[in-house]
Amino acid sequence: MVDVAQRAGVSQATVSLVLNGVSNPRVSEVTRSRVVEAAEALGYRKGPRHNVPEHRRPVIGLLLDEVSTTPFAMPFIEGARDEAALQDILIATFCTRSDPKIESAALDLLQELNVIGILYTTLTTRQILVPERLNDIPTVLVNCYEKHRRHPSVVPGDIAGGHAATEALLKAGHRRIAHLKGEDWIEAARDREKGYRQALTTWDVPVDEDLVLMGGWTVNGGRELTLKLLDRKDPPTAIFCFNDRMAVGAYDAIKSRGLRVPEDISVVGFDDEDLASYMVPPLSTVLLPHDEMARWAVGALLDHNEGISSHRTTQKIKLECPFVERGSIAAPPS
Repeated sequence: MVDVAQRAGVSQATVSLVLNGVSNPRVSEVTRSRVVEAAEALGYRKGPRHNVPEHRRPVIGLLLDEVSTTPFAMPFIEGARDEAALQDILIATFCTRSDPKIESAALDLLQELNVIGILYTTLTTRQILVPERLNDIPTVLVNCYEKHRRHPSVVPGDIAGGHAATEALLKAGHRRIAHLKGEDWIEAARDREKGYRQALTTWDVPVDEDLVLMGGWTVNGGRELTLKLLDRKDPPTAIFCFNDRMAVGAYDAIKSRGLRVPEDISVVGFDDEDLASYMVPPLSTVLLPHDEMARWAVGALLDHNEGISSHRTTQKIKLECPFVERGSIAAPPS
């Protein structure tokens, strides 16, 4: 699957979706054709990797630090489950709260089963210390990574995502673009801000530091920061928010001043939460590829079990965060 992905110029998760006939609106027909052609050229035939009795079906353990602090736990769980099911493999999920005792108990239980590997997953992208016990079990890190890269890892491409969000506003004609950023301890916040700055630099637009405001990641934070921007003598014509929840607050602040999105101010979010498509107007945002990340991780575990060389399995992969254009961007008002 690695070779097919490299030849087709796509991710392993995309290869898996195409070759298993899984419908996904983000995979175009052109991409599907390219994957099929690459697979045929390489003589790749995908089939079940395991054929064991039901009561001895292989198991992959999914250790997840949280399930309630963000809405993103389910895409991880469902992506891993659906990808594993294609190979007749079960996913056993444990919410550990990063508690070493709970992690150890989960691993004790998994080792009593026919476990073939672990997906060690965090809800916020960050560097971690991997439990020592995982050094003896095939492990893939999902949405996290370790300094010395003993295990393969997959994270979202937040820098490129921030660049794409800002560039969409630049292409619409905006030059005074504010950024409501998350707190600096959040790695995703730092990376999305980097993407914002890189996009402005690429377009030869000076960064106005007065338009870069930090205020958390909540609806209230987005509202308060947007009101500060609107109180300026020279307010921005567009706002790129760290996440969709801050964008909700931005919408509210803009409306409270008798202004409209996007006629008076354009707004872009990040994450593509369910609420984004129901906002009025629907919010243009950037999608976090949690489903695809989980699918890639399952594929990496199975490739490891099939003996793929170690230089391929100790890599840190960044998956694309696609820009989702809806109705919240327009040309700046004259």
